[in-house]
Amino acid sequence: MRALNAMLITNLFQALVIVLAIGDGKPLMPLTARRTAAALPYAGAYRIIDFALTNCMHSGLRRINVFTQFNALSLQNHLRDGWSIFNTDLGEFVTAVSPPITEHLSIYTGQANALYKNLYLLDGALEDTVVVVSGEQIYRMDYSAMIAYHLERDADVTVAAIDRETACGSRFPGYVTAMDTEVTEIFNFNTPQPLPSDNEAYGPMEVYVFKRQCLLDLLTRCYDGTCSRGIFDLIKDELLGRARILSYRFGGPYGRVTQDRYWRSLENLDDYYEANMDLLKLEPPLDIYQADWPIRTYQQQRPPARTVPGHSCNEGICVNSIVAGGTIIAGGGVSRSVLGNRVYIDDGATVEDSILFLGVTVGEGAQVRRAICDRGVQIPPNERIGVDRERDAKRFEVTAGGVVVIPSNYPFGASPG
Repeated sequence: MRALNAMLITNLFQALVIVLAIGDGKPLMPLTARRTAAALPYAGAYRIIDFALTNCMHSGLRRINVFTQFNALSLQNHLRDGWSIFNTDLGEFVTAVSPPITEHLSIYTGQANALYKNLYLLDGALEDTVVVVSGEQIYRMDYSAMIAYHLERDADVTVAAIDRETACGSRFPGYVTAMDTEVTEIFNFNTPQPLPSDNEAYGPMEVYVFKRQCLLDLLTRCYDGTCSRGIFDLIKDELLGRARILSYRFGGPYGRVTQDRYWRSLENLDDYYEANMDLLKLEPPLDIYQADWPIRTYQQQRPPARTVPGHSCNEGICVNSIVAGGTIIAGGGVSRSVLGNRVYIDDGATVEDSILFLGVTVGEGAQVRRAICDRGVQIPPNERIGVDRERDAKRFEVTAGGVVVIPSNYPFGASPG
């Protein structure tokens, strides 16, 4: 461990980070109608991308490009407001990079395509090492330990991988086999499917460390810029047997972050809902309270959250919930829920097992159960959400897991009875 950290000190500043926030967000609609998945609120106060960027910050990585495209305004505003913390005079930056425009307007068609269309950034970079990570996942990881692992073993590319238990049922484009606490160079590939039950099989978690020249050669030699292959596909098809490929086990013995071994890929609305509900468990599987690994985000100056009696003199009650700043529970009751900033729960209203975004109001006597309410939703007095599934399905998206999703600024007055 000491040898890894000693090597790390002289090499961190030679690493360029690319955070991919390029997904179209369709599986998370309607929450992504106006924002990219990386900008989705999480745990009341954070955004999804805060985890990747926090991992970079605590890992000493200060040169970060965030590739964006669909509905990127919210994300770009968040990067400006919350992550303009590095000193450009020292060569540090967090920069949003949109698809380059040439004679044709184009979009990124996949991870490899995004890298290919920004070859000019890679070609002109001075860093010897390129770290590529997804900005659309929830996990804590010390990237510096992985970089040290990669450098010490002189790998061309190192792939972070996770076991089936940690994967929370996610689907992968392939898997890494014959892996132990050291390294493996054996990749097996299948069409997308759940991770195999074999204890020696691990899924790629979209965290890669490349030698910059290896990545440049790979993209210029093997990729024509037209297909939508993922990075893992490109590695499997073009580098296996031709380059030194190592795997790095997520949640292993290295790194300074508490090894809670939590990782969530948001493949649908139920994943997003469960990721928030995980934080309310008696022993949350994700530690967002580690004192020396705080999750950074942008938060406006708001007064503390408060419970207060309603006009009927009912006490405001909050049980086992996360409540962000500026929220008032005025004679209502909240249990097992995640409340964002400036939420208002009126007298006699109840909120259970739900996620409420910024500025949501729950009117007097209303009931909200197993719901996600997007920004600015105003629930009328005595409304019932999550009580009558058939009625809910006529008005809103209802997930396979039975979660009711109300889009931003939904006009309740125009809804069917």
